[in-house]
Amino acid sequence: MAALLQVNDLHIRYGALEALKGVTLSVEEGEVVTVLGANGAGKSTLLRAISGLLPAREGEILLDGATLARVPAFDIVLKGISHAPEGRKVFSTLTVEENLNLGAFTRRRRRAEVIRARDRVFELFPLLKDRRSQLAGTLSGGEQQMLAIGRALMSTPRILLLDEPSLGLAPILVNLIFTIIQEINRQGVAILLVEQNAHQALALARRGYVLETGTISAHGSSQELQSDQRIQEAYLGGAGLSARGN
Repeated sequence: MAALLQVNDLHIRYGALEALKGVTLSVEEGEVVTVLGANGAGKSTLLRAISGLLPAREGEILLDGATLARVPAFDIVLKGISHAPEGRKVFSTLTVEENLNLGAFTRRRRRAEVIRARDRVFELFPLLKDRRSQLAGTLSGGEQQMLAIGRALMSTPRILLLDEPSLGLAPILVNLIFTIIQEINRQGVAILLVEQNAHQALALARRGYVLETGTISAHGSSQELQSDQRIQEAYLGGAGLSARGN
């Protein structure tokens, strides 16, 4: 049986720079998989390629065993992949509700489905319901991150690509965001999570990959990665989660 998402030998170039050099990974139905790596490792490039925003030089990206080559980005959304980008990128001059409605652009003629999706987002993020008429640019960083995730959920994805959802947030908000991500997964959405907070990411994910300068340098179960001394030193402050009783 094919994985929900399969990336095989993916190469991405920015001019002369090869940002991804043969990346292979998979995400199963209902699974949380994390990609760890330093700034510049190629993590955001990987998600942008999967969501159709960057063309592949070599390799393939498959959804349910079918290639996504030459599939436009909006059709990739229709097929069940949604992307919450790094830096939130909300539309600051639009209201919270208008931002959410843009996330349902591909199903805009199916009003009942849009309303159901919006109600689901408001259940996950009650604060967004309270702020539905507020301009997105006036929200706090944490509130904007909630909005970015909520907007991505408006297309009712099968797999959600999350790029650094904890970036720039206070610890209490990081915990809240990860609790909500866990609930999204419990509702049946597979998640590919790019995250520099390795402790939180590995605590949530079933499996993980380490991306270094465009190549996968390690992969395995979260427990295996937590126990790897090199990964502990590079990403976990010198001590794995298991060593701290988690």
